[in-house]
Amino acid sequence: MRKFNLKSSFLFSLLLVSYHLFSQQLNVVTTAVPFLRVSPDARSGGMGDIGIAISPDANAVFMNNARLAFIEKKSEVVLNAAPWLRDAGFKDVNLFCAGGYRKLKNNQTISVGVKYFTLGNIQLTDFNGNLLNNIKPNEYSIEAGYSRLLSPKLSVGINLKYIRSQLALGDAGFGNTFRAGNSVAADLGLYYNGLDAKQEGWQAGFVFQNLGPKINYSNDPQNKSYLPATMGLGINYTKQLADNQHISFGFEVNKLMVPDPPQITGNALSDSNNLATYKRYSVFDSWFSSFATDLSPFKSLQTSIGIEYNLNKQFWLRSGYFYESKERGGRQYFSAGTGFQYKSVTANLSYIVPSGNGLNRNPLSNTLRLGLIFTIK
Repeated sequence: MRKFNLKSSFLFSLLLVSYHLFSQQLNVVTTAVPFLRVSPDARSGGMGDIGIAISPDANAVFMNNARLAFIEKKSEVVLNAAPWLRDAGFKDVNLFCAGGYRKLKNNQTISVGVKYFTLGNIQLTDFNGNLLNNIKPNEYSIEAGYSRLLSPKLSVGINLKYIRSQLALGDAGFGNTFRAGNSVAADLGLYYNGLDAKQEGWQAGFVFQNLGPKINYSNDPQNKSYLPATMGLGINYTKQLADNQHISFGFEVNKLMVPDPPQITGNALSDSNNLATYKRYSVFDSWFSSFATDLSPFKSLQTSIGIEYNLNKQFWLRSGYFYESKERGGRQYFSAGTGFQYKSVTANLSYIVPSGNGLNRNPLSNTLRLGLIFTIK
């Protein structure tokens, strides 16, 4: 009895964290530890999740730490919290993050960060509905980064992370045993800062995120899952409205570098061979194979636009839009946010506007994200 339920809870967890519970499209690409792709930053969340090329702050630790080379403050600590999938009826799924950075001499910056994603409490039962024990699936990453200026307008950053994902434990039947998955990954980023003395101008960023080996949740060496390797490009333009007022417009595209899973044909032998071929891709092969998709180039991308109004670097209003094609899961939503600074503390809040109805309702509707940044002198 227990074997069946452990397997069911594991599959349920994978579906839950894929954020595509509402999608029935065959082109949706799922990966292990998709929480790594979630923006923990409430500021970014208010602008449609853009974060590669916006002005630097402490959350660059998670988005593109090359931005930190241009940050003005010497040291900051950031705390973020995001209750997740509340609109879909899950009351105990949460994402928590903490991080910080320290500027060094010679235009260098070091940073650290932690992400923790909990899927709450899952009650196991047997075939007759009798209660067994509870499990508490969770995932986390621990990361450390380094960034430096390459020129007065260009910087580079690297981020290394350890990843642990514990979704289920124990005998899964068929000779397989579930265990916690462990892996490592790296992020690489570039950042261009073209702001002038009036804080007007262009900024741009380019990142590779979550580059690392596959992760395994069982004792079957063939049953490994890809990390959510991603390539992203962002641009941002800032215009001065008055001496103490600025407005910024940002645009971002992201490409998941994981190959499309094989289409189910109904032929058992063919489907088995196609799946075996898919699983045999090396990590490097999988990155390049992700570009060989039947989708149009635009449909294989996630795009975001965002706008931010800044008053005296003490008050902010934000809005944005996130778009993902139906073939990739269909997440499409507007977001809004605000922020204010009081002495050494900056608070940010973002909100995802509800969209869709019934089975087509976006499960991220009404999602709130809260962030606090503490400046350390």
